[in-house]
Amino acid sequence: MARILTRRFVPALLSDRERAVAERFAAGLTYRQIGEALCIAPSTVRSHLATIYGKLGVRNKIELASEIAGPTEARAAAVVEEGPPVLALFPIESLNEEQRWRRFADGLSSDICVDLARYADLPVVAFHTMKLLGNRPESYDDHVQAIGATYAVTGQVRADDRQVRLTIQLSETRSGMTLWSERYDRPIGDILALQDNLTECVVNALAGCFGKLAALGRNASRNKAPSNLHSYDYYLLGAEQLNRFSAEGNAAAIRLLTRSLELDPARVKAWIELAYAYSVQACNGYGIDLGTSIGNWQSAVEQALRLDPTNPFAHTCLGDLKACMGDLKGAADAQILAFQHGKHNADTLALLAGSKALVAGDPDEAIVLIEKALSLNPLAPPWYYGMLGRVLFVTGRHAEALSALGRSSQEAPNTLMFQAMAQAFVGQSSEAASTALRLKAEFPLFSVDRFIAGYPVTNPPALQAVQEGCRLAMFD
Repeated sequence: MARILTRRFVPALLSDRERAVAERFAAGLTYRQIGEALCIAPSTVRSHLATIYGKLGVRNKIELASEIAGPTEARAAAVVEEGPPVLALFPIESLNEEQRWRRFADGLSSDICVDLARYADLPVVAFHTMKLLGNRPESYDDHVQAIGATYAVTGQVRADDRQVRLTIQLSETRSGMTLWSERYDRPIGDILALQDNLTECVVNALAGCFGKLAALGRNASRNKAPSNLHSYDYYLLGAEQLNRFSAEGNAAAIRLLTRSLELDPARVKAWIELAYAYSVQACNGYGIDLGTSIGNWQSAVEQALRLDPTNPFAHTCLGDLKACMGDLKGAADAQILAFQHGKHNADTLALLAGSKALVAGDPDEAIVLIEKALSLNPLAPPWYYGMLGRVLFVTGRHAEALSALGRSSQEAPNTLMFQAMAQAFVGQSSEAASTALRLKAEFPLFSVDRFIAGYPVTNPPALQAVQEGCRLAMFD
């Protein structure tokens, strides 16, 4: 941990708590380290820093360190690594004078900020802090420096008698470059439903597993020297490898996510991704011992839920695990909690669709979930189509299932399994036989029984469809 600088000058304008925060920040401590030292939340640290920058008239850490310690030590503090990037959402501006639209803009800003903090996998500045700064600061650069933001989201709302238009953009604060922008036009209807819809669209475009923020983070992590990688970098790179669903990618994901947790055992999403990596290992035959894979899966998901009992991804993962262990009621209960906590998140809905189709639930409900996930995330990653393919297969729409599976990961053995079964159902016997032979040649440890045990396939309609598909495809 960085040492605290010897104070040469303590500005009389600062309170004792503000002086303590300023000294530690100038010394190079992170928000989390400052919070732990002073027994306050990292968001409170950011709020104090916004006030400190305003009182002292400084614009960045170097100037703050100069006030606290002097220029030599200030330059030394400037080179301390800051860890993961920080996101700030400036309050969305209403271009209408009516109070109802100003309230709508504030409510939309608050909802987007809350959901970004939940799903974006990086620190998000508390909305009350951003509200104090306003949506059109006189000196934008000063404010983003004060709160330590790497990325900023800004937006405007304009309404007429027929529709509401939201324009929103993501920018990189250091350069001011716009990284993403979008315009959403919606008919005026129920205000709360309209607010929910716009929130869903923005959050999923930015914070999905293949969203803009994750892509920016992965690119930045790949450009770092290995010695400079942080827990957040290892997490992003591990999640990217997991989404390949290949044996090689899965092994790399377990290695990278384990390293992330060695550096930061409290990173909830790394525990969740590690749990999913072990579940993929279990059902695809990537690990020789099924029991060991399931045990590791259980340990990781339980740790995630200890850290965040309301995380929807953890509850979805837990539901599949419960079914693996024969607890179908527990699986259904976990699905309910996952939906309650993640009903606006496309990734959660896509995962739930696969679980409802194969594990427990109504496959017709799964269709609704996956269609909503795809509508919220039009740039969906390949695994969404793997979920869509298995849902369509279970509901008897085999030709459509083949089309969807063709867009899924071709490195995953379960994709080939569902393709062969769907081909058999539509009468493509030779194609089904060829796909089955490829599956056996490329994935010798994979078996249908192993998939059924490890995913697991416990929903009676799904089990019946898979068993019949296996018979038609002439799997061993």
